[in-house]
Amino acid sequence: MPFTIKVNGQPHSLELDDDTPLLWVLRDVLGMTGTKFGCGLALCGACTVHVDGVATRSCITPIDSVGASEIMTIEAIGATASGAKIQKAWLDREVVQCGYCQSGQIMSAAELLATNPNPTDADIDHAMSGNICRCGTYARIREAIKHAAAS
Repeated sequence: MPFTIKVNGQPHSLELDDDTPLLWVLRDVLGMTGTKFGCGLALCGACTVHVDGVATRSCITPIDSVGASEIMTIEAIGATASGAKIQKAWLDREVVQCGYCQSGQIMSAAELLATNPNPTDADIDHAMSGNICRCGTYARIREAIKHAAAS
């Protein structure tokens, strides 16, 4: 089926099966490899992107559900105020260890700050739940989100 989707402000006309996961459209069709495949079941958060500003697991989001929504990936999140703050805080607080999950972590954290500029620990825990880090950098992630909120 033909689809036109808007990713990072750019329209893309595609011919795909309607149930193709957004993750594979981004990675395999559009070559945007910053969004990662983790579990394929929306349990780990590595594939998180924004759909109309909402953190969304792209591995279970079929392309036919996207419609005219604006999709933002890790490649463009730094152009938003909350994304730029989060990315700087990630560097300032040296959050990354292996880095595999970090694009999903950053996307979830950016949505949190965009909707709640002064999150509590409970707000952070809620927003980041479902984003798994095998390296266990959760304390640094929380510290970076607080740092970004204070900046």
